[in-house]
Amino acid sequence: MSAVELLAELRSLDAHIELDGDGLRVNAPAGALTDDHRRKLQERKSEIVEFLRTAQRLEKQQRAVVPLKPAGTRVPIFAVAGHNGDVFCYRALVRGMDAEQPFYGLQPPGLEEGSVPCTSVEELAGYFADQIRAFLPQGPVAIAGFCAGGTVAFELARQLSESGREVTRLVLFGAPYCAAYHFLPELVARCSQFVRRASIHLRALAALPVTEWRRYIAKRMQAARAVAGNAPRDPVMVRRAAVEKATVAAIRHYRPQAFNGHVDVMLPCESWKRSLDAPLRWRRLAASGAMFVGPDGCTGDTMLLSEHAATFASFVEIARGSRHDGSGQ
Repeated sequence: MSAVELLAELRSLDAHIELDGDGLRVNAPAGALTDDHRRKLQERKSEIVEFLRTAQRLEKQQRAVVPLKPAGTRVPIFAVAGHNGDVFCYRALVRGMDAEQPFYGLQPPGLEEGSVPCTSVEELAGYFADQIRAFLPQGPVAIAGFCAGGTVAFELARQLSESGREVTRLVLFGAPYCAAYHFLPELVARCSQFVRRASIHLRALAALPVTEWRRYIAKRMQAARAVAGNAPRDPVMVRRAAVEKATVAAIRHYRPQAFNGHVDVMLPCESWKRSLDAPLRWRRLAASGAMFVGPDGCTGDTMLLSEHAATFASFVEIARGSRHDGSGQ
């Protein structure tokens, strides 16, 4: 009889087996356990303990740690997604990575029914830190973050390092500095986006006969109303929107402290060096840092998509084996 079969038989007798440190605690109705049951429990004690520990890790893994590429012998990377919590934004990046590089996404609370979003960056980072420790109790780890998730990844790496866990590197993909989410910088960014969109429409109108202007404007307004009318009604989309809102609000109130580790800042393109998002400010808070710059035309929205993911996967590989401050171009 295997350990699993023995536990199943004991459950049918209303006997409950729990971990008690390195041992087992057995709760069963009087007379339910025979001498044969006790003998088998003793014989298979180590096997049952390991089985229950594995079950605990898997239970916790389902809440936060999403294995995007679990195989490999290298230091595993645990990656925070953008503000919407979608860890599958890393799929194309993972496909371009070395075969020996394990990669896990970190899913925030609030996406599953019955859970609620965290309200501070410190709380969310602490939640992820606990999940990583439960999933992988020992050994070095690498941390990554994309876009708004870069702020959470920074605090996560800092908390793990402060607690004595070795963080070999922190990789930030197109991650605006947290101050960029404050009211005034965000207002400026939205105004800039409005100006860019307006210029696109003005150029489109200039290329049309005046008689077509009304039709063009009406078509754009109809499209805008259609988008507004398609507000998320699906429960999954509603929860995702709640996570987005909570994450951005948390970042606005976050005040980062120094990180005694190394950070690799991955910029979509050259213009990001001078952007209002100020991503290079993360390097000032780290003990050391390197910068990698993607190709012209790459943006924060496209850097992890198939078109550019291989480039940034190669940057991760370069960063793993070197510590230099230079362009990845």
